[in-house]
Amino acid sequence: MMKAYIQLTVSQLRVFSRNRQVLFWTLMFPVFLMVMLGSFVGGGGGVSYAGALINLDKSTQSIQLTDALLKLETVQFESDRTEEEALDALRNGELELVVIIPVGYGESLSAGISAAEIKAIYDQTKTMQSEVALLALSQTVDSLSKAIVQYEPVVVVKTEGIQSLQLEYIDFLVPGIVAMMIMSNNLNGVSGQIASWRERGILRRMQSTPLQASTFIAGQITARLVLNGLQATVVLLIASLIFDTQVNGSWALLMLFVILGTLTFMAIGFIIAGVAKSPESAGPIAGFISFPLLFLGGVFFPISNMPEVIQPYVKLLPISHLSTALRQVMNVGADLSVLWFDALLLGGWMIVAFIIASFTFKWE
Repeated sequence: MMKAYIQLTVSQLRVFSRNRQVLFWTLMFPVFLMVMLGSFVGGGGGVSYAGALINLDKSTQSIQLTDALLKLETVQFESDRTEEEALDALRNGELELVVIIPVGYGESLSAGISAAEIKAIYDQTKTMQSEVALLALSQTVDSLSKAIVQYEPVVVVKTEGIQSLQLEYIDFLVPGIVAMMIMSNNLNGVSGQIASWRERGILRRMQSTPLQASTFIAGQITARLVLNGLQATVVLLIASLIFDTQVNGSWALLMLFVILGTLTFMAIGFIIAGVAKSPESAGPIAGFISFPLLFLGGVFFPISNMPEVIQPYVKLLPISHLSTALRQVMNVGADLSVLWFDALLLGGWMIVAFIIASFTFKWE
C-alpha cells in the first residue's frame, strides 16, 4: 500500500509538471493580481479627503486660519476656486467639504463681542467622509480659538506614544492572495481533474486494480500539499522582493494553515467532483462556489467593512478564517494560542467535507 501511495504521489506531481501551461497560470495569475493591485493601491497609507477653502475676508486673522487649514493632512484643501466653482464641485461629488471664511471674520475676532463664524458646507450623501473632514476642521478651529483667547485647560491629558506596526494595503492583500490561490487551485482543480478522469475511464480502470480509494485520495492530497506549499512560498518570496512584505510569525504555523486550507478545499473539490456529471459541469459548479467567496472571505477587503447583518455568516466561511489566520501570522506574528479557533473551524470544515465526499465520490 505504501509503495502504491508513493507511486501515485510521484505520478500526480509528474502530471502537474508536464502540464506546464496550467501550472504557469495557476501561479502567475495570483502573482499578476498581487503586483497589479499592490502597485496601484498597495501604498495605501493615510486617507485624505478633498475640500475647497474660500477666504472672502482677506484679513490677518483669516489668513492665519487659512494657513492652518492648508497644513491639514486629513483634508486636502484647495484655495484657488471661487465660491461658485467650489459649490458646483461639491454637488458633482468632486469634493467632500467647502469651507467659507466670510467677510467680517477678522473684525469679529478683533472686537471680541461675539464668536466669529465660518461656514462649512458638506456632502450629505457621503456621511463617513464628511464626518471625518468636519472633525479635522473642528479640531483645527478649536486649537486656533484656544490660542487666540490664551485658554489654559484645568485638566490635561498626558500622552505617551508607542510605535505600531507600519502596515499598508499590500500587507493585507498578500495573505488574501495566498488564500485565494489555495482555494482556487484545490476547489476548481480537484473537481475538474477528478471529473475528467471519471469521464475518460481512468478512475474505472483504477477501480479494477487492488488500489484502495483511501490510497488514491492520499496520493492526491500529498501531491497537492507539496504543490500548494511551493506555490505559497514562491508568492510570498515575490511579495517580499517587490513590496518588502515579511512574515513576522512562524513559517511553520503559516505552512500549517496552508495545509489546513489545502485539505479543506480539496475535500470540497471532491464533493463537487462527485456531484458533477461531467467536467463541463464541474467547472461552473466550482466557479459558482468560489467566485462569491473571493468577495466574502476577506481576500481583497476587510470583513468588518461588510454590512453587519451578514458578518456573522461570513465569519463561518473557511476562506475567511484561512485569510485571517495567514494575515495574523504574517502581519502580527500571532501564534496558535491566538489562532486556535481559526484552526479548529478549518479542521471542522475539512472533516465534514471529507465525510460528505466519501459518500458522493464515484469511480464511474
